[in-house]
Amino acid sequence: MPLFIGIAGGSGSGKTTVAKNIKQAFSNDERVVIIEMDSYYKDLSGKTLEEREKNNYDIPDAIDFPLLQRQLNDLKANKPIYKPVYDFVTHSRMKESELIEPADIVVLEGIMTFHDETVRNMLDIKIFVDTDADIRLIRRIRRDMEQRGRSFDEIRERYFTMVRPAYRDFVKPTMRFADLVIPEGGQNSVAVDIIVSKISHWLSDKEKPLKK
Repeated sequence: MPLFIGIAGGSGSGKTTVAKNIKQAFSNDERVVIIEMDSYYKDLSGKTLEEREKNNYDIPDAIDFPLLQRQLNDLKANKPIYKPVYDFVTHSRMKESELIEPADIVVLEGIMTFHDETVRNMLDIKIFVDTDADIRLIRRIRRDMEQRGRSFDEIRERYFTMVRPAYRDFVKPTMRFADLVIPEGGQNSVAVDIIVSKISHWLSDKEKPLKK
């Protein structure tokens, strides 16, 4: 069975960087795939753009957990999946999907990675990225303005009314489920090296022939 690694933490904490650093450590080996929980936002295409813009995407109800559970189960059974593709500019799920082949290492990253008990129980290694709020906010502002076409006023309003309360109520409490807490995310090379070493040992053990 594949090794499932979950990476949680606040928006802008560095979860994606940690996931990418893990994959890069194996030279982007096809044995390692990254699943972004953001891809599993519920399909709100039936609502107007104005309604979608006002929706809170930082709470558990925003995630299509049943679909995520089914697809993680398929990957655990070494079956391919068609992962949803989400358009952050229009706040909608796109018609096309992305084929994800089975892999030895599956990395799931997102703010709600540890929230759902069914998903949490699938994870073999649970990592929480703990980064100061001011750093997370600066990173979020830069990302949303550069990549998602958001205005500063929109980002500020959403942060204080949705993002910060959601982190306090739904994200930070899940830190207690973590096997490892990483301060400052992908910038913490020591912690990333420890994770990579653990994965390398697991892959080596998997490749050893069974004793008769």
